[in-house]
Amino acid sequence: MLGVVGSLALDLVDGGPARPGGVVFYAAQALQLLGTPAKIVAKCAPDDRVELAGVDITWLPAAATAVFGFSYIGDVRTMSVLVVGDPWRPDEAEEALAGVEWLHVGGLLRSDFPPETIAALARGRRLSLDGQALVRPGRTGPLRLNGDVDPAILRAAQILTLSEEEANVLGEVAVPEVVVTLGSRGSIVHAGGEEHRVEVEAVPNVDPTGAGDAFAVAYLAARSEGVEPPAAARRASDLVTKLLSRR
Repeated sequence: MLGVVGSLALDLVDGGPARPGGVVFYAAQALQLLGTPAKIVAKCAPDDRVELAGVDITWLPAAATAVFGFSYIGDVRTMSVLVVGDPWRPDEAEEALAGVEWLHVGGLLRSDFPPETIAALARGRRLSLDGQALVRPGRTGPLRLNGDVDPAILRAAQILTLSEEEANVLGEVAVPEVVVTLGSRGSIVHAGGEEHRVEVEAVPNVDPTGAGDAFAVAYLAARSEGVEPPAAARRASDLVTKLLSRR
């Protein structure tokens, strides 16, 4: 069974009104399109919950929902943290994730999932991490990435997905599978001591927010079905192209 855990976010894109976002939001869209059975555990302030039809989701309460501001020029994104969401406790999602063997942890900021929570989530599971939270300090203001990551978090992961910018910040990491997404230029898969370049069909003039989140979940879904890493990345890229084409 596949699972996704993470906090909902509110995104302010190019000065527009607040809209739901975060890994769990875009993961739900990807899973709907894939038709893959999965469990999602999400957290936010109760008033900010959104309807995510067609997915098995458990909502947990938070005192505050994370809020981010975005602006885009092509694939280049400028981002600010306006509100920091609540951290996850080690036992918080365990009951809702019963039976999950492949889990994607979609943190928004480094403060979302402390090392002890990551250790609890990884126990008995194959763990996929979204690299964005590893390089984002848990504080408000203009987002300035850094690589100050607890090594225990990386040791718990079997799969790590990163944007090109995040990969440059982290440098070389000792994770069995690392997928670096390159936006409209595809992705690079590092697995089994080999590197594979995967091309993608670009979708022009569309807001790419959430594309990396959808890619990570689609990649894990394919891997959970026994698909090899390069083919899993191609499948994930196709899924993202379909999602973006609908916007």
